[in-house]
Amino acid sequence: MASYQWEDLTSRKYVPWEADGVENIPPDEEEDTMAVIAQINEMQQRQYNKTRHCYGGTHARSQGFVKGKFIVPGDLPRHLKQTELFSEAGEYSVACRYSSEPGDPGLDDRIPQPRGFAMKIFDVKGEMFDAGRDYPTQDIEFNSTPAIELADAKTTREILGIRLMYGDNKEELYKHLEERPDYELQVSRDKVNNKHLESMRWYSQTAYRFGDYVMKYRLVPSTETQRKLAEQTVKPGDGDDILHQWLQTFHATHDAEFLFEVQLLENLEEQSVEYAGSPWNDKKYPWQPVAELVIPKQDSWLYTRKSFWEDHMRVDPWHGLVTLQPLGSSNRLRRVLYPASSALRRKMNARQEINVKSIDEIPDRDSLIMASS
Repeated sequence: MASYQWEDLTSRKYVPWEADGVENIPPDEEEDTMAVIAQINEMQQRQYNKTRHCYGGTHARSQGFVKGKFIVPGDLPRHLKQTELFSEAGEYSVACRYSSEPGDPGLDDRIPQPRGFAMKIFDVKGEMFDAGRDYPTQDIEFNSTPAIELADAKTTREILGIRLMYGDNKEELYKHLEERPDYELQVSRDKVNNKHLESMRWYSQTAYRFGDYVMKYRLVPSTETQRKLAEQTVKPGDGDDILHQWLQTFHATHDAEFLFEVQLLENLEEQSVEYAGSPWNDKKYPWQPVAELVIPKQDSWLYTRKSFWEDHMRVDPWHGLVTLQPLGSSNRLRRVLYPASSALRRKMNARQEINVKSIDEIPDRDSLIMASS
């Protein structure tokens, strides 16, 4: 990353994360949160009834698992040297999962839907939230769309209620969504470009503390090979697991590189923290690179790794640094929802949750070979 990328951005007035109005908790949020937990658990029970295996309420379909490096440069300008993670140069091991966002593990890849990406960064030093105090990892989540239709706890409760009632009947589902003022946002998930996962930009959607300030973040493919893959879109004649197949072929033959960029809060009237249904204007509030993600060539579909991640691991943005605190309604919901969803999965699948402390605990090819020898 060249220093010119930060020109004219060092002296802007960024909003402090503790400023009045950054977070505004509505009085009925706890009630909405408890209702959403019950809804997600019902979705998980329905999964189990179909497959006799319990998955998360969202991001149920895995597409690939890889390991790489998260590299922070030492020449970041002062306003970007935030949190223990970005305050000085460093190189961290990272484990990543690609997924499809809906809660259906058998979702046909030919159906356009948002996709997901998650990272677990290891050996991170600094003050951690209580939930992750005993393991030095920073968990980071992404989605392929810059805004999330489940924009706050109240909206999430309303939309999940509609999906539970009419999810198997798209005509009825759309009929009820049409009655909402956010109809276009709610149906936008069915209109996304269905393209090669390695060409996608990945977004936080929600806001986070960034040391002294507030950010959203994203990953941007930075090799020409990845960018060209955006032209590779899913066709009706492709297989129902085409995204997984494309991804496995890519990672077997190419390295992948991404820029990790942050977008800082400057205007609370135009950049909502509480409502995650609208992206922040990146022409007025530009993205700024702070790190790189590098993934070397490897097999992205090891059965041992898939089984270990799905049965024992989870990514939770509240597992990480206090200085990277998740902010806003959707993130406060996740703080309670994720442990509840995980607990039901472990109970129904008779599996123990494992909070890995080292990337070596996540299986790779050597463990697969040893297991078969």
